[in-house]
Amino acid sequence: MVSHGSYTFVGNATGLVSYGDITLLTDPNFLHAGERAYLGHGLFSTRRLDPAVSIDELPPLSAIVLSHMHGDHWDRRAQSGLDRSLPVFTTGHAASKLTRRGFEAATGLSTWESRRLRVGEQVVTITAMPGRHGPVWAQRLRVLPPVMGTMLEFGSAESDTVDLRVYVSGDTLMVDELREIPTRYPDIDTGVVHLGGTTLPFGQNPRWGAMVTMDGRQGTDAVQLVDPAQVLPVHVDDYGVFASPLSDFSREMRARGLGDRITYVGRGETVPLRR
Repeated sequence: MVSHGSYTFVGNATGLVSYGDITLLTDPNFLHAGERAYLGHGLFSTRRLDPAVSIDELPPLSAIVLSHMHGDHWDRRAQSGLDRSLPVFTTGHAASKLTRRGFEAATGLSTWESRRLRVGEQVVTITAMPGRHGPVWAQRLRVLPPVMGTMLEFGSAESDTVDLRVYVSGDTLMVDELREIPTRYPDIDTGVVHLGGTTLPFGQNPRWGAMVTMDGRQGTDAVQLVDPAQVLPVHVDDYGVFASPLSDFSREMRARGLGDRITYVGRGETVPLRR
């Protein structure tokens, strides 16, 4: 029997991807409105909106998928409140930090590296996708941490069939490194796309500095490239460093004839993942 997948939006890039007995938490950010997320090198951004739920209100979790180590994706509330025995699949950089902090089941994945997790009668294969969180110079100077996207392939533990394939972009720009994804994964059901046009250090006021996540145009470019049947836009309005609102992405998607692929998911809302 084929299970059905769902996505629950908690806020920012935090969500619950569920399939049968499996529930994955992505990029846990549980700071409250008014609290600061620290981004390194003296940079911070103040959260504007509360998460839909607290850590104590989460369902039982199978694992955590973390795109990178930044204070708006793994914060002090996640650090103190999450079960330290949970598997965490992330970059090598983030896994090293988490292991030192007591999350001994943290696993660092290189690009295209996979791990398989079985829960009950379902299985998920978690594979690190390429990504780059900012311009090349920022990566070379280590101003920004390494980032990964993730491919989540769900199915029955009794067969090798993939019943649901979900791509989570992570905090990447639209870069050449992404071009291999559709070659390796030509049939993607759902894309969870991190947007916001995050611009450091000031966001939109003034909009000056380095853009480090996709804006509406780049996000649409990524959708055209990776070609998911369903698109869930996230990471658009929680912090002051965001400079490209959701309306930018919606407008660009409509202009390119892709508007019907978008599933808008409100804070605290659960939507089905399409096959």
